[in-house]
Amino acid sequence: MATLRSQYGINIFFLFIVHLNHGITKSLQTFSEEQFLLELSDDRSSSPVTRPPIRNRTPPYLGNLHLGFHQHQQHHHQHSETSENEIYDSDESNLLRTPLDRGPHFDLSASKNITALVGKTAYLNCRVKNIGNKTVSWVRHRDIHLLTVGRFTYTSDQRFQAVHNPQTDDWSLQIRYPQKRDTGVYECQISTTPPVGHSMFLAVVEPITTIVGVPDLYINTGSTVNLTCIVRNSPEPPSTIFWTHNNQEINYDSPRGGVSVITEKGETTTSYLLIQRARTTDSGKYVCSPSNADPSTINVHILNGEHPAAMQHGGQLRIGDPLYVFVLWLISFLLGRR
Repeated sequence: MATLRSQYGINIFFLFIVHLNHGITKSLQTFSEEQFLLELSDDRSSSPVTRPPIRNRTPPYLGNLHLGFHQHQQHHHQHSETSENEIYDSDESNLLRTPLDRGPHFDLSASKNITALVGKTAYLNCRVKNIGNKTVSWVRHRDIHLLTVGRFTYTSDQRFQAVHNPQTDDWSLQIRYPQKRDTGVYECQISTTPPVGHSMFLAVVEPITTIVGVPDLYINTGSTVNLTCIVRNSPEPPSTIFWTHNNQEINYDSPRGGVSVITEKGETTTSYLLIQRARTTDSGKYVCSPSNADPSTINVHILNGEHPAAMQHGGQLRIGDPLYVFVLWLISFLLGRR
């Protein structure tokens, strides 16, 4: 009996020890979980640079939770680096910007090469978008000479002047009384760092007026006189071409009749003065005067049967060519019926 009681007491004590150990273990486990969650919360609110990685202190059964948090932190870090790179690239390259964010740039559709007339004011146009606080300058390539900065002229040649139109963002270089020596390359520059520029070519030309057959043309009485005036090197066709005979403007509606003009305008402008049934009174000095070029003069001689050696000229009416005479007469007749 005493032995059974002793054995029963030992079993009770053993169960008590097991139960106590289980409670202590569970309490320690609960404390570890609470401590970890507290530390995890602290790590989320603190900088990862100032605290060691949390995975070194993570219990095995929370490894997946920490891995997700670590991946979130890594993704956030990569996103921050991408944003910084995009900002950096945006500052360095216009290719990543919209037109409104590109900063100062040229509108090339409004900045082109120019052909100007000698003595007639010329304009080289430079259209700059989003100029901000930058300035526009003009430089002549021939001698690397600074001509203008903003609206100020930086050359002793006062023929050059900057003209600004704020409504169109145009910065034009005005050249008064241009000469052939002004022909060359001019560059419009924006004061960015480094400066950017756009070059344009200015061609200053002097139109040439010639009458085929100068200085003298010989025509038989009764033939049709064809005076051909050609205007070359003109940036635009002349608005008008006047013909005079012995310093008097030709009257195409005069009682004499049979006098007409045909003008073909283009890169090369040609004006034909046709005089039918030529008579001796039609002899004299004829002048072709384009509105944008110097005049040209020819002396016409109406002959009564004479045949001087100078009578035949290339491009002029050839005596004995009836088909050519008929074509000219037909053109003049059709124009007269309009």
